[in-house]
Amino acid sequence: MRIAITGASGFVGRHVLQALHEREQDVVVVARTAARAASIPGPHASVVLDVADGGEDPFAAMGKPDVLIHLAWDGLPNYQSTRHVETELPAQIRFLAACVRGGLKRLVVTGTCFEYGLAAGELTEQTPTQPCTQYGRAKDRLRQELQAWQADADFELAWLRLFYLFGEGQSEKSLYPLFQAALQRGDAGFDMSGGDQVRDFLPVREAARLLVDVALLRGDTGVVNLCSGRPITVRRLVQSWIDAAGADIAMNLGRLPYSEIEPMAFWGSRARLNALLGVS
Repeated sequence: MRIAITGASGFVGRHVLQALHEREQDVVVVARTAARAASIPGPHASVVLDVADGGEDPFAAMGKPDVLIHLAWDGLPNYQSTRHVETELPAQIRFLAACVRGGLKRLVVTGTCFEYGLAAGELTEQTPTQPCTQYGRAKDRLRQELQAWQADADFELAWLRLFYLFGEGQSEKSLYPLFQAALQRGDAGFDMSGGDQVRDFLPVREAARLLVDVALLRGDTGVVNLCSGRPITVRRLVQSWIDAAGADIAMNLGRLPYSEIEPMAFWGSRARLNALLGVS
């Protein structure tokens, strides 16, 4: 298989690229500039192509890959910026429509648990989407657009809703990098929320491996939660990081407010992902 990947220099993309290299796949990295393409390590071909201005036939420019893993998305981590709906969404639609018109047969796109909005409890792929962020709205509309195209275009779609990933390369404003920075500074305490919110966390390397597993499947995949399926409080998660590091650092609970754009308790169902991958 020849697999093209956009967003390979991003937090998730760099780990997906590593997982593809470990599978010895024929990879084409799609990068916005030649400098960015040169900075991405590993044995792969590179194509300089801007998703926002991909030309008439980006599919041909990418070498007509068997699979496109589409991770590129600008504007994060500002989830409420109108840029997601007003600028990013139209650009994504133009690019992916051109790929499908050109003959792309399998498309793998990362969605987000933010598509579910304020839904609480265990979330399955059948849970109605009611996004309350601009980012979630844009992603949900893109999914709807892609699924509508399938009535007239012959291509397979895998829409992978990412839950809470953490690990190397994450935005410095996220929980895990903030905690690691506090450890490196030797701080006596780590400021955080009350820590009682329940979430679904997954190491990014494991998520990347699972994403590649799905990308290499045959047949239309549809919507799949990419998650751990294991609810855990933020307090318990941070404590597990403290224990793993053998660190002497206190959790300064209640120093930061809870998020207004997320329910107090929600996590993903792993049932469909496990069924697709033959995991019991």
